[in-house]
Amino acid sequence: MQTKNPLFEDLAKAMEGAVGLAQAAGEEARGMVRAQGDRLAAELDLVRRDELDAVKAVLTAEIAALRAEIAALRSGTTAP
Repeated sequence: MQTKNPLFEDLAKAMEGAVGLAQAAGEEARGMVRAQGDRLAAELDLVRRDELDAVKAVLTAEIAALRAEIAALRSGTTAP
């Protein structure tokens, strides 16, 4: 037969509260670190990965076109 002990019930409630508080504090800290990282990236004038990939694709296409033009000039024909 189990009996309810008020001391253990109060202790369990206190522990639940502490766990909830710790989780909230962890989420708040994570948000603060992310905000600080974003601010630092903005100060350092860094680019985002998607922007870098877009510029890289454009430059790769331009380099290919220039190589084709150089090859055409070397062979004595004109590039399209």
